[in-house]
Amino acid sequence: MSPKTTIVLLLQGLSLFSLVLASDPDPVQDFCIPNPPPTSPTTPKHVTAATTIHPCKDAAEATAGDFVFSGMKTPGNFSETGFASIPVNPTTFPGLNTMGMSFVRADFKPGAINPPHFHPRATEIAHVVEGRLYAGFVDSNNKVFARVLEKGEVMVFPRGLMHFQMNVGEVPATIFGSFNSQNPGSQRIPAAVFGSGIDNSLLEKAFGLSSKEIVMMRRKFDPKATVKP
Repeated sequence: MSPKTTIVLLLQGLSLFSLVLASDPDPVQDFCIPNPPPTSPTTPKHVTAATTIHPCKDAAEATAGDFVFSGMKTPGNFSETGFASIPVNPTTFPGLNTMGMSFVRADFKPGAINPPHFHPRATEIAHVVEGRLYAGFVDSNNKVFARVLEKGEVMVFPRGLMHFQMNVGEVPATIFGSFNSQNPGSQRIPAAVFGSGIDNSLLEKAFGLSSKEIVMMRRKFDPKATVKP
């Protein structure tokens, strides 16, 4: 085997290995209820079941209640923009631990939006429970795939691609979203750009905005930041 062939095979193997590592690991048992629970007083504040491996409760001590979550019956707290969400992962619902999935309830007042964002570690599938929503995503060629979704319709948002929703109806709208990772992550584009501390001069050149306009955007998406024109 030539050196070039060896290098090519090695790179292909590493690429495949990285793809495997990018997904949640397969469970090695029926279930794993974290012990202690992620919300236990003895658990450090920075530790969550979504990101940390916990010892499992003895399966004989598990109950039906470990596999039931009742926190999505009503909307969450609405923001000033009329959007509310209830993310559900092993931190709030221990029965999801090691299952490789999580979900969310999102509610929209008329005209409210879920701004452009993406999930780096999961594909999302969203089911419209009530209302009408303009929803879609943008692929890596900057092509937008969007349409108005009616009650009962479902749309999938591929992992890592920017997507969005807006209530275009005259009544509140609700969607239930499911992710194929217990820790999908979420990064909102406006906050990531203007609320992360990227140098002002770079943002001015990238977006053709003045220094004062950049400051205004920073104050909007990161109110705690101290910025100067």
